[in-house]
Amino acid sequence: MTDDDGQAPAADGRKMTGAEIVIQALIDQGVEHIFGYPGGAVLPIYDEVFQQEGFRHVLVRHEQAAGHAAEGYARTTGKVGVMLVTSGPGGTNAVTPLQDALMDSIPLVCISGQVPTSLIGTDAFQEADIVGITRPCTKHNWLVKDVNDLARVIHEAFHIAQTGRPGPVLIDIPKDVQFATGVYTAPQAMPRASYQPKVQGEAVAVSYAVSLLAAAKKPVIYSGGGVINSGGQAVRLLRELAEIGDLPVTSTLMGLGAYPASGKNWLGMLGMHGTYEANMTMHDCDVMLAVGTRFDDRITGRLDAFAPHAKIIHIDIDPSSINKTVKVDVPIVGDVGHVLEDMVRQLRAAGGVEDQAARADWWQQIDRWRSRRSLAYRSGKDGIMPQYAIERLYALSREHNPYLTTEVGQHQMWTAQYFGFDEPGHWMTSGGLGTMGYGFPAAIGVQIARPDDLVICVAGDASIQMNIQEFATAIQHKAPVKVFILNNQYMGMVRQWQQLLHGNRLSHSYTEAMPDFVKLAQAYGAVGMECSNPAELDDKIREMIACDRPVLFDCRVISLENCFPMIPSGRAHNDMLLPDEATDDVVANAIDAEGRSLV
Repeated sequence: MTDDDGQAPAADGRKMTGAEIVIQALIDQGVEHIFGYPGGAVLPIYDEVFQQEGFRHVLVRHEQAAGHAAEGYARTTGKVGVMLVTSGPGGTNAVTPLQDALMDSIPLVCISGQVPTSLIGTDAFQEADIVGITRPCTKHNWLVKDVNDLARVIHEAFHIAQTGRPGPVLIDIPKDVQFATGVYTAPQAMPRASYQPKVQGEAVAVSYAVSLLAAAKKPVIYSGGGVINSGGQAVRLLRELAEIGDLPVTSTLMGLGAYPASGKNWLGMLGMHGTYEANMTMHDCDVMLAVGTRFDDRITGRLDAFAPHAKIIHIDIDPSSINKTVKVDVPIVGDVGHVLEDMVRQLRAAGGVEDQAARADWWQQIDRWRSRRSLAYRSGKDGIMPQYAIERLYALSREHNPYLTTEVGQHQMWTAQYFGFDEPGHWMTSGGLGTMGYGFPAAIGVQIARPDDLVICVAGDASIQMNIQEFATAIQHKAPVKVFILNNQYMGMVRQWQQLLHGNRLSHSYTEAMPDFVKLAQAYGAVGMECSNPAELDDKIREMIACDRPVLFDCRVISLENCFPMIPSGRAHNDMLLPDEATDDVVANAIDAEGRSLV
């Protein structure tokens, strides 16, 4: 449709149906891909999806997968991920990815269909109060009853999802609103005046923080996913700050890649399965700079023993995260990138380090902790060790600068420990919620965003079955994702905790009816591979990488290997179980001394 001059008329102010408004708003927001699954309550929107060419729709096989694919897409691109689902079970199946995105601060817009407004509250077919259900697992949500509000709400939703602490939002649109005609309004610069996240840190607090870092004898930077969410400038400034102040750097699971794993100041990941040097540095430090992180329980361990001698500086854009679990000495509310810019400038002016001798002693102590070699593991005489499998995957894929996702379990921790991430946005995993079934659809989302890059999902034999039907999605949309399964025939992390903390009573953690993964992959039209011989592993990994189709690689690893180091739940950072110490007797005695379960 064109006007008298042959030009397409501006969308703003035009009359459209609600379904047309949804499509126009997505286009105006710069959306290039959405992930969804149709149903009766969103058929008007899907009819408009069919008639447009502004973005690509990716059909998944389950609504949960739509959300996780949108998460993966968002995390690797820095854009907002978009999912489209129908009412009732479509919306309830979206709850898990919405909660996952909330806990890991992923910008996500979920558009759900709803029964007509006249039927709301009547228990109509496929009706669910999705706004009520998702209120606790979204930053904000809307039930749009007036078509003239629809465009404004959609634009507002994108703004809220990606500003401040990123997170998911949901827009519920009744079917009659999709058919109704209203006026389209274009995006505004500030769609919600009441929502103004603070980005600049308080000057006095920033200056005090810099003085503490300069004078510190035993400092450490504890970085989280907020550094990556803030963008490339924050990542660059974090690295610059570490160099100027000669500061050791450790990271949460979500923050891997913000500081390069190959960097000289890198201590490895910290927390329950972090390195000995990272956890000991955190425990003994005198000044801690916590950047874009929320002090979750897998990091802090026993709260009353967490960093007992440290002055803690906490930078976060979410004021509710500060002093929520750990009392800090210098709270700084603001965007990580803006605050680090001020800190870098001031620390450089202050000369970086006041006591060079003390800092040298601190690094010598860290090197002694490093010499403990906490990630060492026994050689596999009878098969492939899972740690070795990840090391070889890293060594053989690193020249391709791959993008990694994982499912959840032992394989997730081994990937975090043994796969080195030097850049942000190459590591996507479910941290806060620990969602089995996340990794494969997330990898599809990454592959859709980066069609020419190598995307690998490291999975467990149990968790891959949560959303294995998405091989059909990968085939249909020509997404050559490589799924690398560490197959130990168990729900590995569940089995490990049962062995160490529950008297080796393996209650339903062994899978006795395992599918033939090679044949299953072939049934979907993908490539199936299997390896159980360490001598053949390298060649088969190379073959997997070179394949231009989706691959399911069944890597048969040693069954009963445990993931160490490990801080038992409820213990302090300096109370770790290392690989050469963690016998069943040692763990049992530690539990008995406390007189309680550590689960």
